Amino acid sequence: MNFIPTLLKEDFKIEKLYTVHYFEFSKNYTFKGESHPFWEFVYVDKGEIDAVSDDKTIRLTKGQVIFHKPNEFHTVMADGKTAPNILIVSFECNNPMMDYFENKICLIGDKERHLLAKIIAESDNAFLTPLDDPLTTCLERKQDALIGSEQYIKLSLEWLLLDLLRQNENNAPKAPTSLIKENSQNEVFDKIVRYMENNLDKQLLLSEICKDNLVGRSYLQKLFREKTGGGAIDYFNKMKINCAKRMIRESSGNFTEISIKLGYNSIHYFSRQFKNMTGMTLSEYASSVKILTNNK
Repeated sequence: MNFIPTLLKEDFKIEKLYTVHYFEFSKNYTFKGESHPFWEFVYVDKGEIDAVSDDKTIRLTKGQVIFHKPNEFHTVMADGKTAPNILIVSFECNNPMMDYFENKICLIGDKERHLLAKIIAESDNAFLTPLDDPLTTCLERKQDALIGSEQYIKLSLEWLLLDLLRQNENNAPKAPTSLIKENSQNEVFDKIVRYMENNLDKQLLLSEICKDNLVGRSYLQKLFREKTGGGAIDYFNKMKINCAKRMIRESSGNFTEISIKLGYNSIHYFSRQFKNMTGMTLSEYASSVKILTNNK
């Protein structure tokens, strides 16, 4: 028999990556703006921002992403009330299907969030360049990068574009049966995360989390290991520290007041945990935010 191969069609093909940024901005951050001959998207992970492109200003909230076409002037600014976290990725893609994304605003779902998280994680694996350096113009490769890191970024970006296109064209396929269990786990995980978010002012015990969410201890730990790579309490503590970082950026009290708001019994314990998780003291982090805000 003579086999005839099928050349697979690529609606999105990304060969060049320019930058990957993850910023934790202060509430008063403003970027002077830029334009460049390649695509860029801005995703709001926390808070709100004003996205300006050419002569339009659009308020983006948590979970939204906006695309900027090549050579379009654009900038971002915080709203003066909340300290936003944003992911910015710039890349080259010349496929005609990209026209769909001109000035497009999309809502990111769970599956797309996992793809964005994969892009961030693999960028850390692949490049030495800090993700929070606003002056980055070139990504520096790691000599000991994990195998396939750059390809994971490429595939995740292409998958993201395909998902968003299908989603917004009301053409998304139904989830296969094999995903039902995963979707159920995602619902439980999201419910527990929301519960943690609502109790950041407490020192939760594992038994309390289980009781209040009607889940077993072993299932809870297994679920968080699969989703986060660590335990439930570790995740909760990281949420507290991330909240502390946001409060510092928003100037929501001094260090002692912030520690009390987050349920810490001791400012010294809070300081040690902050240093262990961020690699910086409270004062060093506060200073670093000011430096980042001034690089505009």
